[in-house]
Amino acid sequence: MDRLRNYDIVFSGLKNGKHEFRFEIDKKFFQLFETEQEFTEPKIVAEILLEKHTTFLELWFKIFGSINLICDLSNDSFDHHIESEMSVLVKFGEEYDDSEIDVITIPKTDFAFNIAQLVYEEVMLSVPMKKVSPHISKEDLERVEKFQPQEIEEEPKSDPRWDALKNLKDIN
Repeated sequence: MDRLRNYDIVFSGLKNGKHEFRFEIDKKFFQLFETEQEFTEPKIVAEILLEKHTTFLELWFKIFGSINLICDLSNDSFDHHIESEMSVLVKFGEEYDDSEIDVITIPKTDFAFNIAQLVYEEVMLSVPMKKVSPHISKEDLERVEKFQPQEIEEEPKSDPRWDALKNLKDIN
């Protein structure tokens, strides 16, 4: 966890009220997680607004920037703009718990909150499933569409035994 220490927000010495933090997210950040990414050259900024209260913390994240993706159709690289916002409530309790949506409980003895995992997940969720370059022409898209599998609607075949039973139902 020490390798993520640069992404700690130390709240213990802060007064109650609003505080702003800004983190530059680049390739080195993603290397800390030792997972393979579907993008290269990340240039991302995470702006965090922290409002400290006596018994809890409120965090608002604004994550924006660009990543370089490889087009699924043309295999060309292109820059993809990402922008995301989220909010998290941080409560103090006996032990760490992130089982609730948008609410994280940290031990009362903690003096800092690490935002690395939240930023990582938010960026990874901003990567589109289908990566299509904005530079692909309409003709190319139409050509690809032409070779897509077509859905054929078939009427379900009925079992003659059930048809006979349905006829009995209709008679009564």
